[in-house]
Amino acid sequence: METVAAAPMEAELSAVEKLHQAFIVLDSHLDTPAYFHDPSYTFSKRGDFDVDGTHVDLPRMNEGGLDGGFWVIFTPQGPLDEASYLAARNMAMLRQMSIREMAARYAGDVELAFSTSDAERIAAAGRKIVFQSMENAYPLGTDISMLDTFYVGGLRMIAPVHFRNSQFADSATDVSEAYGGLSPLGEELVRAANRLGLILDGSHASDNAVRDMIALSTTPLILSHSGPKAIYDHPRNLPDDLLIAIADDGGVIQINAYGAYLEALPASPERLAAIAELQAQYGTDTSTMDDATREAYRAAFEDLNKQFPAPRSTFEKFMEHLLYTLELVGPDHVGVGADWDGGGGVDGMKDIADLPKVTAALVEAGYSEEDISKIWGGNVLRLMSEVETARSSDLSSPQVLN
Repeated sequence: METVAAAPMEAELSAVEKLHQAFIVLDSHLDTPAYFHDPSYTFSKRGDFDVDGTHVDLPRMNEGGLDGGFWVIFTPQGPLDEASYLAARNMAMLRQMSIREMAARYAGDVELAFSTSDAERIAAAGRKIVFQSMENAYPLGTDISMLDTFYVGGLRMIAPVHFRNSQFADSATDVSEAYGGLSPLGEELVRAANRLGLILDGSHASDNAVRDMIALSTTPLILSHSGPKAIYDHPRNLPDDLLIAIADDGGVIQINAYGAYLEALPASPERLAAIAELQAQYGTDTSTMDDATREAYRAAFEDLNKQFPAPRSTFEKFMEHLLYTLELVGPDHVGVGADWDGGGGVDGMKDIADLPKVTAALVEAGYSEEDISKIWGGNVLRLMSEVETARSSDLSSPQVLN
């Protein structure tokens, strides 16, 4: 039988995919642990975003060449009182346990990572890298020593705040500032993170809080899932001068693929009416709901999304944000934190199986293999190495907590 040569485009795609698979590809913000105690989700089974709304699982990690990243311990912001702090602490500890349980259950395919050398060794062995991060330090309450406990459990990155002001910092998306940046307790948090060797994450923090973090921290910052305000003026995006300041300090800016932060996406009147009806029934603050009400609200919202889908941004718009930031601060200070399983994903890159498209676009834009290797994982690992070197604590994180 005569052999048919591959079409040039097919051959080119194959070469790009081969190149992509050769990199250590890390994402700095994986919200997938939210599914780990969901009986309908199985990490080892391939999901489908169009059916179940998920972005990440082991089969798709293999398809998309994702070697791992930072798996998120997320707690929604609630009231600033002792009872709420305790509830948030328990929720966060269970989420951290679920990440460790996942790593134990799939020990042949994934491994907990606590350092740069761990990540390199795990990737070389063909397993997936499981770092841990905390989005919103709210579960610490007012006891900074709780950070030691989460560190021992494997935590290696922490963000002080989420959608609303916390006890540690002003949020980029709250209606007004409470502290003008970091609170005094937030300053303690930065010093404790430096001592332990935790990467400080400025995503979701107000511009003033990020500036305070740069000024106070002895190590550079990461923005685990943010973007440039110059492309789309949203509170979650940062102005050029602040992005440059982070880069000049040695930090890394990881670009998100959350459509609402990429461009204006007005919802249809039907979707807006359905959301208003849902909120009239359940309210808007999930942190004040009991477990049964919260689950009912989330199920109803999933049904709403299927009936009246939210407008979506595009791969081209995501690349516009990525390429702009690369041009602004250079390939030594940029990466990808797409917010998978936390609202990320765009038309043309609906889940992690599509990650080679980013590599193809970067090649087309003229970036070298060395540059792309830094963008996909090298920059984050370089930052982690600097943070590790600067730490003064002698705490460690065992694979097994006896």
